[in-house]
Amino acid sequence: MSYIISERGNFGQLESWRDFLNEVHKCGEAGSSKNGQGSQEITVQSWRKFERIVKKSIYRNNMFDDIKEDNKETRIREALGKIKKNEVHVIDIAKLNDDMQCFVFGDAVRAIYDLQLGQYSSDDDYTPPSKIVIFVDELNKYASSDAPKSSPILRQVLDIAERGRSLGVVLFGAEQFKSAIHQRVTGNCSTFAYGRTNSIELSKSDYRFIPSVYKSMMSRLKQGEYIIQNPVFSSLLSVKFPKPIYKQFKSK
Repeated sequence: MSYIISERGNFGQLESWRDFLNEVHKCGEAGSSKNGQGSQEITVQSWRKFERIVKKSIYRNNMFDDIKEDNKETRIREALGKIKKNEVHVIDIAKLNDDMQCFVFGDAVRAIYDLQLGQYSSDDDYTPPSKIVIFVDELNKYASSDAPKSSPILRQVLDIAERGRSLGVVLFGAEQFKSAIHQRVTGNCSTFAYGRTNSIELSKSDYRFIPSVYKSMMSRLKQGEYIIQNPVFSSLLSVKFPKPIYKQFKSK
């Protein structure tokens, strides 16, 4: 993987996943290192095993197919690389398995980060928005406190939480349990909105600085009621979202 990421051999000249699989296959052919394919310190057997592992994820997977312009398909990176002010892009990953969900999430986050770092400055007529808000449902799936330190998805989420605001990237996450989120994410969060929470969750160390009166309130909140925590307020703030107009009045 280090050999590929550093774009050694011919891996820096590939434009599609099909080309990638073909190049990996060439590296696993007999005598490939002598003919300029692969690396002398990586054996042919290792390349062949790597090819088998990669094919399980890529081969016959619609996510890695070539783009069909007739069906109005596009790459996530290309779509987000041209995002405009006041636009909303929704990426539905509900039908994907966990591995593919993480892959799409990581690609989308990296695309937005590269955009704010000026990676798409070749288009002189395009100006990226000054602020981009990333809404993530079930954030604990991507930034769990149990995630290994080597997780590339976790590294990207931590990067946004710690440096994103300086680049105009805001992370807005929703999850059921705050205690399941990595501490470096919650530690860099400026605003918390607590809905109804059970007593087991409230007993965790993440809530030790919240007064007991507010903990008691959190266990009895109704739908649309929240407890807001922000450094701007000297104490926690209880808010209530109004019901939709059609629910505010009873018909006779």
